Amino acid sequence: MKINVFRQSSIRLEDGVVIYFDPFRIKEKLHDADYIFITHDHYDYYDEEAIRNVAKETTKLIVPKCLEKVSSFVVSPNEEYDLEDLTFKCIPAYNIDKSFHPKEMGYVGYLVKINKQSYYIMGDTDVTDEALNVRCDCLFIPIGGKYTMNLEEAVKYVNEVKPKKVIPIHYGSIVGDISLGEEFKRLIDKDIEVELYIKEEKL
Repeated sequence: MKINVFRQSSIRLEDGVVIYFDPFRIKEKLHDADYIFITHDHYDYYDEEAIRNVAKETTKLIVPKCLEKVSSFVVSPNEEYDLEDLTFKCIPAYNIDKSFHPKEMGYVGYLVKINKQSYYIMGDTDVTDEALNVRCDCLFIPIGGKYTMNLEEAVKYVNEVKPKKVIPIHYGSIVGDISLGEEFKRLIDKDIEVELYIKEEKL
């Protein structure tokens, strides 16, 4: 699997098919996406210009109900879906002790299975009961705090659920200092592989 994290929570996976999650501020005209998954409708997750720049004629745009006007492929929390190249389940994504992402909005993370490997892209969420029940090979987890779980909560969660690999996201840009990545890596159990992709943005 080829992995890219551009900024914030904007992710590209390539393994036979090309999948984007929440493309954000992508200016290049790539037009290579087979699938685009959107977790929720906030501006740094649903970026129409970035979507146009990665989409092609056959791209499937997969969205939660809050974005049902922009795509016919609308998904719901806790539901599972089968596509030609992959399967996925929608994991509820919401805040527990803050109001930015209410559970009733139906925001989601995605547990995607492709070529016998599972990838959990959490979206904007705290550590929820639903998230604690997910097991995966590769985890993309927000660590920036304020709008999502913070560094300490993310570390505790990862060390409990023990994915094979973890990639921190949602820091180094809008919220969360770039140094959080290295601190996160230092605190994760040594039997879990940590990869850092987000780099300091040039002003």
